[in-house]
Amino acid sequence: MDIQKQIRRLMAERGWTDYRLAKEAHLSHSTVTNMFNRNNAPTLPTLEALCKAFGITLAQFFSDGTATAEMTDEQRVLFSKWSTLSKPQKEALLHLISSIRT
Repeated sequence: MDIQKQIRRLMAERGWTDYRLAKEAHLSHSTVTNMFNRNNAPTLPTLEALCKAFGITLAQFFSDGTATAEMTDEQRVLFSKWSTLSKPQKEALLHLISSIRT
């Protein structure tokens, strides 16, 4: 797996810059830019901070999409509340989430 490519993909999905990623992950901007510019693999603590910023687990980061990945605590809460919503409520929530600009 190309870790930098995966990070760039997750950034693109969110419309994040290197600076925004550093801010969200509570890392220095130089840590993030060096990871890309010098092709440095992130350390495990850095990767954990990046995953937390993205709202995903390490298992989800490395998942190829074919296996069920472990959910974060926030995802579990969201999923449990989602299950109680009616179909119109789910549609309204999906519309709301789609309209949010970050």
